[in-house]
Amino acid sequence: MIISFEGLDGCGKSTQIIKLKKYLESLGKKVKVLREPGGNSISEKIRDILLDKKNLNMVFETELLLYLSSRAQLIKEEIIPLLESNHIVLLDRFIDSTTAYQGYGRGLDIEVIENLNNFVTLNGKYIPDLTFFISLDPKVSLNRVTTRGEEINRMETAKFEFFEKVHEGFQLIQQKNPNRMIKIDGSLEPNEVFESLKGKMEKRIKI
Repeated sequence: MIISFEGLDGCGKSTQIIKLKKYLESLGKKVKVLREPGGNSISEKIRDILLDKKNLNMVFETELLLYLSSRAQLIKEEIIPLLESNHIVLLDRFIDSTTAYQGYGRGLDIEVIENLNNFVTLNGKYIPDLTFFISLDPKVSLNRVTTRGEEINRMETAKFEFFEKVHEGFQLIQQKNPNRMIKIDGSLEPNEVFESLKGKMEKRIKI
């Protein structure tokens, strides 16, 4: 089973992934958390290129294809073996981030991106069984990112309007995929977010 988490940086994805991992493990499940881009040696090197502020001249098409390259490696090297060994895979970002950031945010062709996502997931065989979109006002999200004391990466140097487009993109993706993608209110306290998430998950899929 694949469960992905989506949303703007600062929305609380990492916190909720940790909570869900602990909960699933308490039920006796084998769980592995992977991040995108990254998750293995090759994909982590791609991540370094994508997030390095020295690469501000990177064109959007290069950015898109690097994300997809990282994903292709992650699927074949990590996700498929994990699923075959009966793990639940929790993903910090996956296909929807590419559509939201490079499609709606950067303005690249949505249909092309969806076709490429389909290609790297082996004709859609390895898409999430469930996706949590943690929705948070872009202003709040950006404030969290800028006040958490971490160095800003290349993606986070974009203008505020970019993140507004990305957030709107996530909402449109969720509306198009209501059976797979669940919208969660990220403005709640972390424990409240998790209880909402867990309750909706248990109504959708059998754990």
